[in-house]
Amino acid sequence: MPAADRDRARGPDPLLVACALRIEQAALRSTCRGPGRGPAGGGHVLLRTGMGPRAAERAVGRALDRPGMDLAAVLATGFCAGLVPGMHPGDLVVAEETRDPLGTVTCTGSALLAEALARAVPGRTVHRGTLTGSDHVVRGQERAHLRATGAIAVDMESAATLWTATRGRGRPVAAVRVIVDAPEHELVRIGTVRGGISAFRVLRAVLPAFHEWHRSLLLPRR
Repeated sequence: MPAADRDRARGPDPLLVACALRIEQAALRSTCRGPGRGPAGGGHVLLRTGMGPRAAERAVGRALDRPGMDLAAVLATGFCAGLVPGMHPGDLVVAEETRDPLGTVTCTGSALLAEALARAVPGRTVHRGTLTGSDHVVRGQERAHLRATGAIAVDMESAATLWTATRGRGRPVAAVRVIVDAPEHELVRIGTVRGGISAFRVLRAVLPAFHEWHRSLLLPRR
């Protein structure tokens, strides 16, 4: 079979959706329609990386080295801590860029992704801005320090995931996080309070928006 025919038979390049925690993986799996397939064209691979930036680097690097994944788009997702007063559990954060000590990564199509999320989860607030990385859970006054750098939210894996995905490659990347706690709504355990339950329900509803973003990458550019 000619190479062009093989490419058409294989379909579009897959979408790698990376999360860290089992509870995040469970929320995303609840809307999957079969292993590694999106609901309307375009495959996806759901990867649980484990917690923290080093685990994310290792897991994403291994996943992208697999056959057929060299051109995959990468989207980091899961829960995060909001940094801006007025944020609430269940709000969404769409990264325009991620950053950590390794550097800054500009995200692809953040405006389109935010619009898709607003349609997927009507009534939920969608925030756009800088998503910063940390190697530990952020508490108390550290929120104010990170906010002063211009970040609107923080998590432990997104920056490392996107840095690994774009290192030496020009692949499309994005990060979407659901706020599980915020300055006025700090919590200790994700699954035992109303904020954690709300965030889980939102994360369970967003996968169609990820596929809409992914499909937009396949459209010819004018």
